[in-house]
Amino acid sequence: MTFPAIRTALLAGGLLAFALSFDEIIVTTFTAGAGKETLPIWILQNYSRPNQGPIVNAVGLFAVLLSIIPVYLAQRLTGEEAVTQASTGGAAATA
Repeated sequence: MTFPAIRTALLAGGLLAFALSFDEIIVTTFTAGAGKETLPIWILQNYSRPNQGPIVNAVGLFAVLLSIIPVYLAQRLTGEEAVTQASTGGAAATA
């Protein structure tokens, strides 16, 4: 009963955390700990190497394309709920 009510908020929070991990590299470095290498840290370390440019660009493009899928699914989930709520609310208001 509770999960359907907070499903959209959990999905939005996960997407926001994923996006902010790329934006806040200092926070990502701090929370990852010593010896851990996440994707944003790897991109930062290899971006300054001139011969690694094409590989970093390909990984970045893959990450962007991979992040489009959950955003699309989230939009579809919230779009269907908004249409359902609007149609039931509109029907109740006219009846």
